[in-house]
Amino acid sequence: MSDADLMSLYSGRILALTTAIPHTGRLPAPTVSAKRRAPLCGSTVSVDLVLDGERVVAFAQDVKACALGQAAASVVGSVVIGTTQAQIAQARAQLAAMLREDGPVPSAPFDGLEVLRAAKDYGNRHASILLALDATLDAFAAAKPQAAP
Repeated sequence: MSDADLMSLYSGRILALTTAIPHTGRLPAPTVSAKRRAPLCGSTVSVDLVLDGERVVAFAQDVKACALGQAAASVVGSVVIGTTQAQIAQARAQLAAMLREDGPVPSAPFDGLEVLRAAKDYGNRHASILLALDATLDAFAAAKPQAAP
C-alpha cells in the first residue's frame, strides 16, 4: 500500500469518527446482546440492544477494532436508535455492495457510511467495517427466540 493509498484510506473524516464513537460501553439491562469478531484481523464489536418490538430504543457498543471498523461503528452508533431490523439489514447489504461491487451509498439514515468507500479496494478490511451492523443483526436474531411464547 503506497503512502497515497494510506492517506486516502485513513482520511481525516475517518480518523475523526474514531475519536467520537457514540454509545460506547454496555447497557445495564439490555433486551439482548451479541458479539461479532472479524477472523482475519481479530477486531470485535459487542452490542447491547433494548428493543421495543422491531425498533431499537437503546443501544450500546464495545468496539475493539481497527480505524475503519471504529469509523463504521461510529456512524452506526450515531443513527441506530429508532431503526428497525429491516433497516439495519438493508444498510448491511448496501454497505457490502458498496465495498465489494462499488454499489451506491447506503440509504439514509446510514448514508454516512459513504466515508468508507475508499476501503473498497481493500477486501481484507471489509469484515471489520461490517462488524457493527453484523453484531447488531446478530442481536436481533438472538432476540427472536425470547419473543416467542
